[in-house]
Amino acid sequence: MATRNSPAKSAVLELVRIRQSLAAWYRRARRDLPWRHTRDPYAIWVSEIMLQQTRVDTVIPRYGRWLARFPTVKALAKAPLDDVLAEWAGLGYYARARHLHRAACEVVEQYGGELPADVAAVRALPGVGRYTAGAILSLAFGQREPILDGNVIRVLTRLHAIDEDPHASPTQERLWALAAELVADGDPSEINQGLMELGATVCTPRRPACTACPLARQCRAHATGRSETLPAPSRPTRVVAVEQVSVALVRDDKILLARRPPTGLWGGLFELPTDERRPGESLDTAVRRVAEERVGLRFDSWQPLPVFHHVLSHRRMTFHGAYASVDRGPVRRRGYDAHRWVTLEAARSLGISRAMDRLLSKLP
Repeated sequence: MATRNSPAKSAVLELVRIRQSLAAWYRRARRDLPWRHTRDPYAIWVSEIMLQQTRVDTVIPRYGRWLARFPTVKALAKAPLDDVLAEWAGLGYYARARHLHRAACEVVEQYGGELPADVAAVRALPGVGRYTAGAILSLAFGQREPILDGNVIRVLTRLHAIDEDPHASPTQERLWALAAELVADGDPSEINQGLMELGATVCTPRRPACTACPLARQCRAHATGRSETLPAPSRPTRVVAVEQVSVALVRDDKILLARRPPTGLWGGLFELPTDERRPGESLDTAVRRVAEERVGLRFDSWQPLPVFHHVLSHRRMTFHGAYASVDRGPVRRRGYDAHRWVTLEAARSLGISRAMDRLLSKLP
């Protein structure tokens, strides 16, 4: 049996202090963000998907616009995917929007349009992983489900002075267990949001504000002067350089846009006919090949557009744009599942990537 001063009792008391300090700090210092004014599971779900790998300042205006356009799960499920992708344009990582739309359809078909309050059912939805399920269930339903995103990883790694790579499987399981301990008591919504808020505003990747941290007394990294060296750096991501050739084909003052297949990079989005430039291929050869192979159209002459770079998480893309007028002739798609002849204004209102929007802005 544990005595009054046993390590087990001390650990329990420390856990209680961490919960209380974190929740009190969160109530006092939290930012006024729109998704914190609702317990609607759908609205919280949308916010969590939007916030994945996207800055809060970018998400705030888009979140309100999205809910005005698709206010319920049923409204989202009913909308054509092209409209959903167009509304998502500029947020990046478009698979998130495709998964959200498909998941909404499943919620309507299987649960009558109401997001289930069951962790297994929520995790079975497209695009919903362990973190997102935990966020939805704790924030919307008050369930004791843990969360673990980049901010929470940083807080827990420093709090417990964990030296191992936080993305290695054994370390991940340890971090999930620590997160679960925290929500085993108290208000899980406040505790989980407090962890995220602390990582976003105080326990930041560089120059953490330890003197303003409500957990400074319990933080082992702070006590040992390692706040800025933890978490341990992960293996750097290899970035591949890619040259892309895109051709703006114009007919009767309209531009040809083709839609990519629903899976893969920029899946389901419209673009100018585009392909990678082959090694040793001249730009003239590449431009003509892309137009003929991708959409079956030829032209006599073309004008270059300004070259620009577009960086994704694993790719550094150099875009070579071309502009050409084409005569009558059928479009024969290869690698696309639809196409449209549209005005420039209409083109920029479709579901297109940020890179494609930049290309369209360079047209004469």
